[in-house]
Amino acid sequence: MRVLRQIHAEIRGWSRNIQLFFLASILYQIGNGMFSVLYNLYIQGLGYNDTMNGQIVSIQSLATAIMFVPIGLGGDRFSRKRLLIAGALFSGIFLIGRSFDYSTSGLIWFAVFSGLFAGVFQVLAIPFLAENVKKSQRLKMFSYYSSLVLASQVLGSLGGGVFADLLHTLGIAKVTGLQTVLFIGGAATLAAFIPMLFVSEDKSSVQTVTTDHAVSATTVSEDKNSSIPDQPGKLQDKNKDSRLIGQFVITQLLIGFGSGLVVPYLNLYFTNRFSVSLSAMSLLISLGQIMTIVSMLIGPTLAAKVGSVRAVVIFQVLSLPFLLLTGFTNVLFIASVSFLFRQALMNAANPIQSAILVDRVSDKRRGIANSLMQTAFMTGWATMGPVQSYLVTTYGTYWGYAITFSITGGLYVISSLMYYMMFKEPKPSARVRLN
Repeated sequence: MRVLRQIHAEIRGWSRNIQLFFLASILYQIGNGMFSVLYNLYIQGLGYNDTMNGQIVSIQSLATAIMFVPIGLGGDRFSRKRLLIAGALFSGIFLIGRSFDYSTSGLIWFAVFSGLFAGVFQVLAIPFLAENVKKSQRLKMFSYYSSLVLASQVLGSLGGGVFADLLHTLGIAKVTGLQTVLFIGGAATLAAFIPMLFVSEDKSSVQTVTTDHAVSATTVSEDKNSSIPDQPGKLQDKNKDSRLIGQFVITQLLIGFGSGLVVPYLNLYFTNRFSVSLSAMSLLISLGQIMTIVSMLIGPTLAAKVGSVRAVVIFQVLSLPFLLLTGFTNVLFIASVSFLFRQALMNAANPIQSAILVDRVSDKRRGIANSLMQTAFMTGWATMGPVQSYLVTTYGTYWGYAITFSITGGLYVISSLMYYMMFKEPKPSARVRLN
């Protein structure tokens, strides 16, 4: 009860905008959690093969990647609130449409349309949070948000899988049960636009707060990455931002290539290699997300001890043995445990990376920076779908997955090394002595 009271007090201390945005995110991610776990099983239930699943994932990812930059630019120049409302509204509508379509052309077109709006929350969440909290609270808030996203997806994926199995045991056809759960997921995503309607947008106060934080950061710690509008050397700052953004994009592209070979197909991996039920598969993926939540919450502590960049690299490198073990084992228990640790360790670095990006890139370019990173990541997903389906259909459910997991591990190693070399920083103790 004491912990619950502390959590309640913490939430009450957040601004109204943050509370409304978190509520919208909960609804949005519950719906997406249902789709992420069950939709490719729905496609499989309709009689389509793995090639069709790979094609749909690639087309949707490509449509999402195309929209990342326009969304980022629109968020920087216009209204993030209106874009978030549109993203939730149209995402929900098209997800509902996807849950009832059978035809090949319909499945593909709905994947395209839902993909166009799927990136709005993904791109604008970090800039929205950054402009609504103090700089000193950003890493903590990003960790809270990332944990909330995963917790909501746990509710969606676990609840969706259990509900689909329950409908099947009651005598409802498997495809009909999946359609019902997917419809509920689409409706939850659609409902996310309602809290965003009540978010207030006061551009002048936001800009004043951002400038005050930048001035304070410059006065106290002389942080060279703080950005004050209209200061001398504006062109130099822009060139510095462009270089930093390019470096972030390269590392994210490699992570996207690796992730695109494995993550969208983890449910198929467990159902194809081990023949687990929908409930068991949903429970396993949900446990992975729960472990990720815990690791994300301890991430800021590790970052404070060894530095943010080192924390990112440590998490990513520690995940690699578990990734390879998952790909090569034929024992369900070993695959499950190694999957859980890989999931937690690899994703624990995400909020820390977001904080590094926000701290090193100036205020005016955070939206475009985050959108370009998301574009690079999603490009990996869009291009790896056909590669994954080819490897699995050609080499089977053992060697096909073993090869894809191995390639992913190699790409993660390269990305981690590049990330450390490009963004390495002095240890916290060294920074204290220098200041």
